[in-house]
Amino acid sequence: MWAISIRFLLDALCNLYFASSASTVFSQLTGHGTDLQGVKDNRTRVDWLAGCKVDWLAGCKVDWLAGCKVDWLAGFFLLLLEARTGMEQEDIEMGVIGCRDWDANLLFLVIPFLSDSLSPAIFRASSKAVRKNISGFFSSMGRINSNGDDLHDTLLPYDQVNLDVDEENQDPLASRIWTETKKLWEIVGPAIFSRVATFSMNIITQAFAGHLGDVELAAISIANTVIVGFNFGLLLGMASALETMCGQAFGAKRYHMLGIYMQRSWIVLFFCCFLLLPFYVFAAPLLKLLGQPDDVAELSGVVAVWLIPLHFSFAFQFPLQRFLQSQLKNQVIAWISLVSLGVNVLTSWLFVYVLDFGVIGAAIALDISWWVIVIGMFIYTSCGGCPSTWTGFSAQAFSGLWEFVKLSAASGVMLCLENWYYRILILMTGYLDNATLAVDALSVCMSINGWEIMIPLAFFAAAGVRVSNELGAGNGKGAKFATIVSVVQSSIVGLIFCLLIMLLHNKIALIFTSSSSVIHEVDNLAFLLAITILLNSVQPVLSGVAVGAGWQAAVAYVNLGCYYIVGLPLGFLIGWVFKLGVKGIWSGMIFGGTAVQTVILVIMTMRSDWDKEAEKARINVNKWSQSKPVVQ
Repeated sequence: MWAISIRFLLDALCNLYFASSASTVFSQLTGHGTDLQGVKDNRTRVDWLAGCKVDWLAGCKVDWLAGCKVDWLAGFFLLLLEARTGMEQEDIEMGVIGCRDWDANLLFLVIPFLSDSLSPAIFRASSKAVRKNISGFFSSMGRINSNGDDLHDTLLPYDQVNLDVDEENQDPLASRIWTETKKLWEIVGPAIFSRVATFSMNIITQAFAGHLGDVELAAISIANTVIVGFNFGLLLGMASALETMCGQAFGAKRYHMLGIYMQRSWIVLFFCCFLLLPFYVFAAPLLKLLGQPDDVAELSGVVAVWLIPLHFSFAFQFPLQRFLQSQLKNQVIAWISLVSLGVNVLTSWLFVYVLDFGVIGAAIALDISWWVIVIGMFIYTSCGGCPSTWTGFSAQAFSGLWEFVKLSAASGVMLCLENWYYRILILMTGYLDNATLAVDALSVCMSINGWEIMIPLAFFAAAGVRVSNELGAGNGKGAKFATIVSVVQSSIVGLIFCLLIMLLHNKIALIFTSSSSVIHEVDNLAFLLAITILLNSVQPVLSGVAVGAGWQAAVAYVNLGCYYIVGLPLGFLIGWVFKLGVKGIWSGMIFGGTAVQTVILVIMTMRSDWDKEAEKARINVNKWSQSKPVVQ
């Protein structure tokens, strides 16, 4: 009779107290109450060894070792262990468990009834309540021998128990590094290839135009570098907001939202393309204002108008690339880029030589090549390549635009300030005495840097994807580890290229020119080129981490201060006031701008609380996923 009474009592207490205790803990964590209806259907993830991390309802992390109180049921079963319920205590691995004083007082009322004969009955009664409310409670504790009662048959075998603990506490460091390296290079490898392919299209276009004449070469180069480059940087930066949103949503398994985010990005970037059209339409007078010769400015203006289709392709290509990239479909991007490169060679030959369209034909070939990328990616996306993330066009894309615009604006400013920085270096060099030699030498250095920076930019993309995926999944430690591996490996690659530049300092210019004066000037600049390459192996990766974590606004202020308040004035001072020419301008911009920015980003990254960043990511994903109902 006592056993039956206590059995019903404990069933009631276990179910009632579970709801009240979970509600109390959740209220303490979030500052407000919650409706626990259906809580038994939510997965409660208990890690008894690694700080006892418990996900109650919405990803809230509870660190029992830091003073938070565990559920009364855990304390109850700790006392059952002491009462010899048949479990092998040495097989049960638990963290520190705390119970409130009034909980303990209630438990002492139960202890007198815990005789050897009565314990199994109480244990079975209580376990039914626990198994009803907490999935896998005993499985996470380890093997339990219940001496013939019915509980043993309901538990997983010990060798099949999945303890959901942090990888950091389970796998050896070398194994974790290797796993992260494979994940990283699955993104970096194809990203390097696709970036080299798209960069090569610009080189091929200039090569075809260069065979037409000096003015044609200057026109296509200026139109592509100055006019397109200015708008390219802004749109690319705005599209990087999608890396944050899609990466975190993919990590949080909100797969359907990726397609919605991409459509929002299309809308915002397409509108921005219209706002930027005057730069193309009025390119000729703008270039004359910047001091370009009339014949070059006029032809550049004509070429710029023919590059308007290229301009609008950015509004679709950048979001599509980041949409696929966040899902680790980087090989698809690489193959499409390879096809586009082949199309660029074919169409350039066709329009420039066969159809004799001249420099306009080179511009048309570039337009077609970029639209091939857009069409190829969209066909893959919409024809079954992304069934979970692309569910068709949706009116939801028109809701939540303001949140996207704010993040896009911060991203655009952040990357634009970087993108324009070294373009300003070239413009400033053009006003030096003997500017032709200085510009030629600097152009050689920038060409080498342009090819090499494809690798750090690939790490930029990979770091953004890995960090955003881990934060979206609620794994702050994983995001931190991905950051460390990305920075270290990119730095090693950068160090190798830095040493190569230092060893070949007097020979690297031979690839581009046979002029002894230019070769000598490049030799003088080789040290600065090596330092730039080394810094660029770290800084873009940290910028990628910032994009993955959603720090674009903060980094935009850092870039503004370092580049334009410190770097540019220092470069002007050393270059003109101290009369060190291009070497002075470049050194001032490196050590006053890029180096200071890199140090600040390192400090920001090291001081980050990654668990808090994971919680912020959860909040952001929920906020970005909200949409107002569409009026029919």
